[in-house]
Amino acid sequence: MSRVNQTTRMKYVFITCSCAFVFLAGTVTSTLGSGFNDPKIESQVETLLGQMTLDEKIGQMVQVDSAALTNESDVATYFLGSVLSGGNSDPADGNSPQSWLKMATGFESFALQTRLKIPLIYGIDAVHGHNNIDGAVIFPHNIGMGATRDPKLVENEERVTAEEVAGTGIRWAFAPCIAVARDERWGRTYESYGENPSLVSELGAAAVRGFQGDQLSGDPTSVLACAKHFIGDGGTTNGTDQGNTICDENTLRKLYLPPYRAAIEAGVGSIMVSYSSWNGQKMSGNKYLLTDVLKNELGFKGFLVSDWAAIDQISPNYKHDVEQSINAGMDMVMIPYGLWRTNNYVEFITDLKESVSKGKVPQSRIDDAVRRILRVKFQMGLFDNPGVDPALTAAIGSPAHRAVARQAVRESLVLLKNHRHTLPLSKNIKHLTVVGAAADDLGVQCGGWTIDWQGDRGNVTHGGTTILTAIRQTVSPDTQVTFSPDGSDLGNPDAIIAVVGEPPYAEMFGNRTNLDLSASDSALIAHVKSSGAPVVTILISGRPLILHSALGNSSALIAAWLPGTEGQGVADVLFGDYHPTGKLSRTWPSSNEHLAAGDKHGKPSFPFGFGLSY
Repeated sequence: MSRVNQTTRMKYVFITCSCAFVFLAGTVTSTLGSGFNDPKIESQVETLLGQMTLDEKIGQMVQVDSAALTNESDVATYFLGSVLSGGNSDPADGNSPQSWLKMATGFESFALQTRLKIPLIYGIDAVHGHNNIDGAVIFPHNIGMGATRDPKLVENEERVTAEEVAGTGIRWAFAPCIAVARDERWGRTYESYGENPSLVSELGAAAVRGFQGDQLSGDPTSVLACAKHFIGDGGTTNGTDQGNTICDENTLRKLYLPPYRAAIEAGVGSIMVSYSSWNGQKMSGNKYLLTDVLKNELGFKGFLVSDWAAIDQISPNYKHDVEQSINAGMDMVMIPYGLWRTNNYVEFITDLKESVSKGKVPQSRIDDAVRRILRVKFQMGLFDNPGVDPALTAAIGSPAHRAVARQAVRESLVLLKNHRHTLPLSKNIKHLTVVGAAADDLGVQCGGWTIDWQGDRGNVTHGGTTILTAIRQTVSPDTQVTFSPDGSDLGNPDAIIAVVGEPPYAEMFGNRTNLDLSASDSALIAHVKSSGAPVVTILISGRPLILHSALGNSSALIAAWLPGTEGQGVADVLFGDYHPTGKLSRTWPSSNEHLAAGDKHGKPSFPFGFGLSY
C-alpha cells in the first residue's frame, strides 16, 4: 500500500506498485484453506447477507484511514467494514503497542454497536515486521529475504510479525509484496523478493503461510495476508511508480502472474490491486484481469482491496471511477483524505448507492463483494470477538522475536568480494576503525516503511542494535574500536570497516535515474584505503548500486541490503560466527547504461545467484 502522512506535518500525494513472474495459461483449481469451501461458513455468510440492507452492504465495502474519519462513530453510522492506518496515522496518545491496541479496539467497539454487529477488520502495512510500532522487531526488507533463499525463514519471519500485529489488536497486514521487480530504478525494488518469478512465488507463498498459518482461521494469531499489488507494477517502463507495464498477455502471464497463483494456492485471503496500468489501462478498472483471470480462472475466493485512493486515477470523473472499479471486481475500496478531488468515504457511499439504484452497478456485484468480505471475517473467527491475549502484546520486541530477525540478517548478507581472505575478521584484532555515519544509524539500517512512511535517520525505534554497537559487543574486550563517521580519525588500525549506502526512502521518493554509489561514499572508501589497512565495505541499500571505484578500493564487500533492527546479525558474519550463505536475488548491474538497456544487454558486475562464502 502507498502511505500518506495524515497529520498536519505533511500531506503527500502518491501511490503504489508491485509485480510477479512465471505462469502458464489455463484454468486453476483453487486450493484455498478449507474455510473458503466450508459449508457451515457459507451458510452463515448467506444468512447474514440476507439480513443486510444496501447501506450495510456498501459499508462493508469501505475502508477508511483512521485519520480521515470525521468522527470515530462514523464506523457505526456508515456500517464501515474496515479501518486502516496509513502514513503517520498513529494513535493520538503515542506510538506504543498499548496505544495501538487501544485505538484498534476502540474502532472495533463502534462496529459492534451496529444492528448486525458485523466486526471490523483493521489493516496496516506490516511489510518488514510490525514496522509502524515503536519497539517492534524490524526484519530485513524483502530484497534481503530473497537473498536468503530460505522459505522456512520467511515463514518464521511473518509468523513473528503476525504475532506482533495481533498483539496490537490488528488482524490484517498489507503484505507480502510479491512484485517481480525488473528495474532497480524503481523506488520499491527493496519490497520485492527478487527478479525471478519462481523465487518470488516460493517466498511469497511462504510469507502467506507465516501470516495466516496453514489456513486462515480463528486462531487469534492468524493475520489476514494481502498479496500485492496485482499486477505488473514491478514491470513498468523505466521503473516508474504508478506507471505503465507494456507487454503482451503472454509476457504478463509469464513474468507477473505466477506469484499470485502461488499465493492463492497458499490460501491468501486478500489481494491488493495496483495503481499501475497494463498497456495504458489502470488495473483498478480492469475487469478482465480482476474478475476473469484472478477470480474465475485462478479461483480466488478472498476479496480484492484497492490501493490508497487508487480508483481516483481511472478517470477525471469520480462517480465513473466508483462504477468502473466495482464492476471490474473491486470488493473493498481504500479511502483516505481526498487527494485529487474532494471525495471521501461519504461521497463514495453516496455515489455507489446511487449507481446501484440506477442499475449501473448490479446488486449481484454488491452481493458478491460483501459475500467475499464476510467469508473472510467468518473464517478468521472475528464474529467470536475473543479479544487480545495480553501475552501477545507483552511479547512485541521480545528477545525470542529478535533472534529470528538476527538469523534473517545473517542469512541475507551477500559476500561480493573477499580478497586474500580478508574476512572473517579476528575477534582479537588489536585495533579496528569503523567509518561511515550509517554504522551507528538505526534508521538507515532499517530503511523506509519504518515508523514513518519514508523512514528517517537516527534512533527511529527502541530496542534495536546498530552495526557499530554489534561490532563492539562482538570483539575482544582488549580490541580498540575507533569510530570516525567521516574518516578523519583513523589512527593506525589493523582493519577498517566502512558502512555506506542509501538514506531511507519509500515509494515514489525512492525513484532514481542514476544508481551510482554517492560521490561522498566513494571518496570515503578511497580515503581510508590510503591508510594501507584492509577495507571491509558494508553496503546498506534497497537495491544494487553502481560501485565504480568502491569495489576495487575494498578488500571485502558485503551487500547488507536494509537489515533492520538486528545489527548483530551483521557482526555474526564479519567475525565468522556465521559463514555467509546469501545469494543475489537480483542481477547486479555494472553501469547506469546497462540498467537503461535492460537485463539482456551489458555484462553485469555480479550475476543473479552470485554469493561467496568463507
